[in-house]
Amino acid sequence: MTGVAIEQMLELWCVELRQVKTDLKSLFAHPSVGASAAAFLDGVLGPERRKTGWMRAEAAGDSGPWRQQAVLGRSHWDADVLRDMVREYALETLASPGAVLVIDETGFLKQGQHSCGVGRQYTGSAGKIANCQIGVFAAYVSDKGCAFIDRQLYLPQDWTNKPERLAAAQVPDSIRFVTKPEIAAQMIERTLAASVPFDWVATDTIYGVGRFEMQLRRAGKGYVLGAHASDQFSSWIEKPEVAGTAEQIAKALSPEAWTRLSAGDGTKGARLYDWAYLELADLAAEEYNEHLTGLWTRGLLIRRRLSDGDLAFFSTWCPAGTPMETLVRVEGQRWAIEDAFETAKTELGLTHNETRSWHGWHRHVSLVMLAFAMMAVVRQRANTLTSPQKRSDEAKLKRWSAGLSRKSAAWPHVLSSDASSPPS
Repeated sequence: MTGVAIEQMLELWCVELRQVKTDLKSLFAHPSVGASAAAFLDGVLGPERRKTGWMRAEAAGDSGPWRQQAVLGRSHWDADVLRDMVREYALETLASPGAVLVIDETGFLKQGQHSCGVGRQYTGSAGKIANCQIGVFAAYVSDKGCAFIDRQLYLPQDWTNKPERLAAAQVPDSIRFVTKPEIAAQMIERTLAASVPFDWVATDTIYGVGRFEMQLRRAGKGYVLGAHASDQFSSWIEKPEVAGTAEQIAKALSPEAWTRLSAGDGTKGARLYDWAYLELADLAAEEYNEHLTGLWTRGLLIRRRLSDGDLAFFSTWCPAGTPMETLVRVEGQRWAIEDAFETAKTELGLTHNETRSWHGWHRHVSLVMLAFAMMAVVRQRANTLTSPQKRSDEAKLKRWSAGLSRKSAAWPHVLSSDASSPPS
């Protein structure tokens, strides 16, 4: 975006934010709640490091956080409608052939025992078992950008087995215990029902294989799914003989079986690993969906870290003849959701939710998803601008952007529709 004039960028921000607020307000029956929701959006996009109710209220010019609390709490509106709106909004700009649906989870560290879904459970955010909530997310990743398009709070059995806890947190009666892979499967069903254009699904090992794989095969979607070292793999007719656990197969490979490839660019350059790919079986697509044709290949993709030889394994499904480079690219897209989590937490207050209820969590997260989607849309539209940039504007832009997070490329502190100039 360094070739975009500051005036163009400001205008793009103002026009986009104004339209997003207009669409957001349409979800609310009472105009005052819609206005407070729009102020919530300003707050999470603003420069304050903490996005608490008091901070958002202060940014909105309110004397206290009550209006902000009403948006997340006592007002009547459906967060799932906003979720669907975010999905449609993001896809208008980011939809692209070959897109990847990435599903992953993140933790929300909490004190106490009353926040909906809280408990001692493992979270990769802390790298240990901690008192936290766990949210499962689906991100749409394409060559045009990344946006969250679905989310759901995970409820441990310690919650679903205690009706009094569910009632206190206002959990809907329809909610029952479901595993994280089941949540992911529900997200895929919603994504397919909405006719979202994507070709691939990528997940971590927690979402498993088996039933999840069958769902994607029936839908005609390719996948690169994290597998465990102990998972069994074997080849079928007309493929080189392979049998054993993923780890056993990897350790038996010859040095010539490995190829060094990048899984995408990171903060320190290309993410280089050694990769091996084994085709295990060619299967007819119509075996899983009578409306599909052609051969698809079941395979095992193996990643080896250069520094210590640590191995990671992936179950794959793709059209026959798909090169390993494509599978590596798809697997590498999982980093996009990790980067998105970091940006949403550090820049947009994803984890600064002070509500304790089921609907409060989903409302807060859905509004942050809208803010994040707007950043992605503005960034992509700015990249398409071709107007010349003056040298003086370039210098101003560099100074203006110097203090920002490396991932906040959409300038989240330039927010208000009445903004006229960058901060000094």
